Order: sequence, then C-alpha cells, then structure tokens
Amino acid sequence: MIEAYYKSSNNDFLLAYGDTFQLLKNFSFKFDMIFADPPYFLSNGGISLQSGKVVCVNKGDWDKGKTPEEMNEFNLEWLRLCRDKLKDNGTIWVSGTYHNIFSVANCLTKLGYKILNVITWQKTNPPINISCRFFTYSTEFIVWARKNQKVSHKYNYELMKRLNDNKQMTDVWRLPAIGRWEKSCGKHPTQKPLSLLTRIILACTDKGDWIFDPFSGSSTTGIAANLCNRKFAGIEQSEEFCAMSKARREEIEDVRQRMNLMHHIVDFKTLEANKQFSLFDDVNGNTSCEGDYGLYGDLPFDTKPE
Repeated sequence: MIEAYYKSSNNDFLLAYGDTFQLLKNFSFKFDMIFADPPYFLSNGGISLQSGKVVCVNKGDWDKGKTPEEMNEFNLEWLRLCRDKLKDNGTIWVSGTYHNIFSVANCLTKLGYKILNVITWQKTNPPINISCRFFTYSTEFIVWARKNQKVSHKYNYELMKRLNDNKQMTDVWRLPAIGRWEKSCGKHPTQKPLSLLTRIILACTDKGDWIFDPFSGSSTTGIAANLCNRKFAGIEQSEEFCAMSKARREEIEDVRQRMNLMHHIVDFKTLEANKQFSLFDDVNGNTSCEGDYGLYGDLPFDTKPE
C-alpha cells in the first residue's frame, strides 16, 4: 500500500512522494480523469526574459533534453501506466509544446487511446522573445483523449457553452499564464494557471469525481479539483514541491483564501457575473464552501486516520 505524503482532513486531496513510474504500478484504483504536465525536455542551457532580467530557463535534471527515441520510450511508458488507471469512460489531458506534443500524440494513438481534441492555449501574457529572430512563443497545446475508442466519455457541453457567451466552446482558449496571486506558497518552474486547470476539470468531470496527476509539481491540478468540488490524487518526485503542494492545499482551508483564488479564476467569474453561480456555491449550485466528501472507503492509496 502506498503511503500518502499528505492528505487533507476530508481525504479530497492525496499526495504521494516518489517516482510515478514505480508507484503507479502499485495501486489498482481507477480515476475519472487524468491531467499530466510531463517534461518538455527543454532544459538545455537556453535563456529567457523574466521581470526585465535575462534568466536561464533550465528547470532541473528531470527536464534535460532527450533523443527522440528516448522521449518516445518515456512517453509510452507513463501513458501506458496511466491508461491502466483510467475508468473505461475516463479521459486524459496532456500538455506540451511542439518539443514533446507530437511524441505524446503518437504514443496515445499507439496505446489505443482515442484523441478527442487538441486544445490551443493562447497566453494573454507570453514572455518576450529576446532573440528577435522568431515569432514570440505564445501558445501551448493540450491533447484530450479518452481511454477507449468505442466507450463514450463525459463532456459538459452546456456548461462549456455558458462559459463562452452561450456559444459552442472552441478548441482555442485565451487564458493568462500564472499571476502573482498563484505564487503565495512559492512557484514551480512549469506551474500551470488555475484558470486553465479549472476549465479542463469542469469540461469533463462531475462533482465528486477522482482526478489524478502523475507529475503533480506544486499540485495546481489538485487545488483546481478541490475548488470545483472534485477529489484529487497525485504523485510528485520532489520533496520540495510536495511541501509546496501541502502548503497550497492548507491555504484554501481558510475560506477567505479560497474565495480569493476563486475570484481570480476566469470561468468562476463568468458564471458569477451571469448569476448562474455564486462563489459561495459549488459549481453544481449547492451552497457550500467545502466539499461534502467524508471518508470514501476505496481510496487511491493509504489514507486511513491514525
């Protein structure tokens, strides 16, 4: 049984510390949705401009460049392990840039997933291209795929329409990169914005669903899941980022901090402005600031009270 590095008081946020390739083999729990932000393999000594300063973009040893063959082997293995942990109607979202996303898409197809969409995330505040020799990089891609070719998946079509001025939601999402309000407990070098994860989670899950992240980082997936009244389990190999995740989850135990985050998230603001949702309700219209989860019996890994 895998032991949790951290668990929230109501077991709606579970985090394990270790190597996802090893730990994933050790539990048989099935998830409703997986979000993964795997290495893009970009840490090769490049530079960028942040806050007016030239900085090195190396993220860590986990992001060091690989050969195409090594990249494909890496992606095939973790995607194979994740497929085994999805429910039959479950879906997976994988983020990337052109550096890794083609490998991811090819591996998904090889493993029998059915690709549903490739979302283009257009950043409203992209970093400056200091070389002035290329177009400014302002997008990332998120491949959305379901586990099985012939088993239907969840898609909250009407909710997505409401978030898009009552028009069909397109596959281009114009959302900001992370803001200062998301860095109160520190910043992971590849941290995704809560607005992006919130939309992904709202698109294809229901209240109480289990969401898994095999490369949790600072657990933006988990924070967004809990704000949407979903449950989260994640694995992270860095103890530093496990500690950051714990601090972020403990922060939203304070109702004021929780409301502050929600006030910044684009889709929550849209629903509230249209009087279809109050920040004191959950996204299903129930008046509550906390998820009504309790203890569930079957959980991804050991979380039993001491």
